[in-house]
Amino acid sequence: METKTVVEIEKAAQILKLLGDKTRLSMMKLMEHSECCVCEFVDIYGASQPAISQHLRKLRDVGLVRERRKGQWIFYSLNKESENYHFILSILASVPSQDQRLKELEEKGLRINCCE
Repeated sequence: METKTVVEIEKAAQILKLLGDKTRLSMMKLMEHSECCVCEFVDIYGASQPAISQHLRKLRDVGLVRERRKGQWIFYSLNKESENYHFILSILASVPSQDQRLKELEEKGLRINCCE
């Protein structure tokens, strides 16, 4: 059975504005099925760690992603407890898979590089 979610217009606009950035949208798609470390995003996007952290902070501040700390590493994933989780999934369902980016990291040996 499909869950239908109604999102307030202001909240929907805020989420859509955040996901209007292609890097954040792509990051969300990557986190749809995988937990990712900041360093992995740095390698995938070729961006600085502060720039990646800024994107993640914006997503975390509105409750779209959650973080989990393990030692000095911080891992991010979709926040399945968010009241907007099903809304996010409905958006991500229309976005092409980004899994190839993670596969490329694995092939380079970078997928687990920082997480050991």
